[in-house]
Amino acid sequence: MKFGVIIFPGSNCDHDSFYAVNHAAGQPATFLWHESSDLQGCDAIIVPGGFAYGDYLRTGAIAKFAPIMASVSKFAAGGGLVIGICNGFQILCESGLLPGALLRNSGLKYICKQVNLRVETTNTPFTHSLTKREVLEIPIGHMEGNYFCDPATHAELRKQNRIVFRYSTPEGEITPAANPNGSLDNIAGICNEGRNVLGMMPHPDRSSEAMLGSSDGLKIFQAMVGSLVGNLVQRQ
Repeated sequence: MKFGVIIFPGSNCDHDSFYAVNHAAGQPATFLWHESSDLQGCDAIIVPGGFAYGDYLRTGAIAKFAPIMASVSKFAAGGGLVIGICNGFQILCESGLLPGALLRNSGLKYICKQVNLRVETTNTPFTHSLTKREVLEIPIGHMEGNYFCDPATHAELRKQNRIVFRYSTPEGEITPAANPNGSLDNIAGICNEGRNVLGMMPHPDRSSEAMLGSSDGLKIFQAMVGSLVGNLVQRQ
């Protein structure tokens, strides 16, 4: 199986994601150029963090027009695994692969620190090997990480159990103080209706080894690998 990591002008976490899957998770990986429409036979796609196109118009608003994103949309529609991290989450929302939008942090300042996430559902290819209500320690680094959606969409996300991660205390309590950016309902990550597309603001790619301060992010990539292996076995 092979992971594809997209490179946009301004991406600065593409190599972090590549390292996380290639070295920490031990899986083949390749870079995918934004101007190409070829996914090179990849089994999973990572839309990494950074500042695609400098965020000159609006975070993710220019990247959604890149040729590679049309291919990613088709890939996702066919059930392919796609994870968008930080700026990648913003791009997935702008591209219509996920609902809602990422707004300026409530404190109007860039935030870079370790946070705690509570796993809200294990019914995804990204969390099936985790435990519900398990708390992960994963860093954030963003200016526009304040997730927002309209009440109807929020109700749908809750009803369909599509809120995957929420900011919490180390003990797993969902509190206003644990919310670093003002995100609606402490939302840190959501998935699509098909559950094969995940967007999350925290960086699992920056927490793939203990030497980085936490290896909890590796669990997400390992879950993806397990899902891909399971799919291969089912097809045989």
